[in-house]
Amino acid sequence: MKAVIHVNSRTYTIHIDQPLDISIPLRASKDNVNAWYLPPPKIYPSVIKDRAVSVSQGAAVNFNTIEFNPHAHGTHTECVGHITKEVHTINDCLTQFLFVAELITVVPESFNGDFIISEKQLRYAIGNKKREAIVIRTLPNTKDKLSQQYSYTNPPYLTEAAAVYLREKGVKHLLVDTPSVDKENDNGELLAHKAFWNIGGQTRMDATITELIYVPNSVKDGKYILNILIAPFENDASPSKPILYKLYDKELPKQK
Repeated sequence: MKAVIHVNSRTYTIHIDQPLDISIPLRASKDNVNAWYLPPPKIYPSVIKDRAVSVSQGAAVNFNTIEFNPHAHGTHTECVGHITKEVHTINDCLTQFLFVAELITVVPESFNGDFIISEKQLRYAIGNKKREAIVIRTLPNTKDKLSQQYSYTNPPYLTEAAAVYLREKGVKHLLVDTPSVDKENDNGELLAHKAFWNIGGQTRMDATITELIYVPNSVKDGKYILNILIAPFENDASPSKPILYKLYDKELPKQK
């Protein structure tokens, strides 16, 4: 099924009936993906007047309480409020939801005992393409990422120079399949976060970082329309559901 959409004054035709979900679902399980040294998320029936509100326990409805951390327990999209003293929320910062994106695949490089995503790798993978969003899939890429326990594993991360390159290239939305764009234990430096949001300069309030995605190997590198779906949390981050849509081969003429 075709759908015609308009993104930044250009008109695209997408396969609306073929959404490619690149989010990781949140489950009340020890096998839920996890990072940052937290216990698994919890989903359980609320108790009202000493009675669990659950159909299986005789109630008319299911009425669950959920305990989780968006940064630790699944795919999430964050704004600059993640690292500022001032309160900025993803609900205020992310006001557009459709973007032209490029999916790239990289093999993190070994560097001083770490694995990094470097500026050189990004320059090679992106080339002269102009994209609002970059989606980074790292190799190896197995379904283990759906339940990976990342705490104390020092996952791959972006170098500061790589983040600067993306910022200077005009990328507003960065999506990665790791828990963070920065090193797990970097003594709070957060160099890639700060570089991407341009902390210390003209802060990019409308830029976002989405972490803990999972892009199946069946999804080919290339150009897509990206839809970032968030819950309207007044918080620095929200659980999110980024969706890629394939483009038909031919784009329609630019609108006048």
